[in-house]
Amino acid sequence: MNTHLLLQLVVNGLIVGALYGVVAMSFVLIYKASQVVNFAQGEFLLIGAWVCWWLLTTYQLPFLVGMLVTFAFMLVFGIALQVVVLRPLIGEPIISVIMVTIGLSIFFQALCKWLFGVFAQPFPPIFKTQAVAILGLEIQTVYLMSLGISVAMMAGFAWFFRYSKHGLAMRATAFNQQVAQSLGISVRNVFALAWAISAVVSSVAGIVVGIVNGVSSALSLYGIKVFPAVILGGLDSVVGAVIGGLVIGVLENVAQYVDGQYLHWGNLYEIVPFYVLVVILMIKPYGLFGTRDIERV
Repeated sequence: MNTHLLLQLVVNGLIVGALYGVVAMSFVLIYKASQVVNFAQGEFLLIGAWVCWWLLTTYQLPFLVGMLVTFAFMLVFGIALQVVVLRPLIGEPIISVIMVTIGLSIFFQALCKWLFGVFAQPFPPIFKTQAVAILGLEIQTVYLMSLGISVAMMAGFAWFFRYSKHGLAMRATAFNQQVAQSLGISVRNVFALAWAISAVVSSVAGIVVGIVNGVSSALSLYGIKVFPAVILGGLDSVVGAVIGGLVIGVLENVAQYVDGQYLHWGNLYEIVPFYVLVVILMIKPYGLFGTRDIERV
């Protein structure tokens, strides 16, 4: 057994899993606010990565400035999307809203291919040192940046939901929309805020993955890859989303190790999250930390 390689993959899995957890929190944020599963989440990653790449390559902006401008753009984009497309659907059946998010996913993929082409585009060099050695393990610098941003965002989410006015309003809306509205909370504004935050957070993951692998339409598949983490943790649990992301990240890399060393199937890394998805749905369909709904018939 190559212990060093296994340890390297587990550490990489934890770092990537933290990124998965951040994207999973975006899923949960929208679901808690509006009871809608956003199947266009992966396209938020794609759009954020393309916008940042365009700013860096066209206007030669410093990376930090380009990333902040991208966040501002995604904030406005998320609010506009909710107000123009999704707000008129308030009160409609949930399946109608879900179908709209699927349509948005297809539309944004086609739009990005039309604007930026179908070939992967590399980010300009961001860091002078591409990797650093920590305790004998080689870790890419962008992954360290990703880990720092992910931890900061998780702490920000915890503070936001516990202490901020808007976070408390969002929790109240998630608990009961009618009661929240009777207390003077604007449910429409809460929905718009949820989509805006989700778009910004997803763009972080898109930028990080884009730096590592280049920017292409394949980035949108991360929305599907993260979905098992959401189901594992529970659709309405922010803590569950983080833990689910970490578990899926480690499982992917351990599966890669087992496949490479013993099984030699060739695609276990890609499919193991969906095996977990099926098992969780069979055993605990509400996830490890999800709220179980009991309905009287």
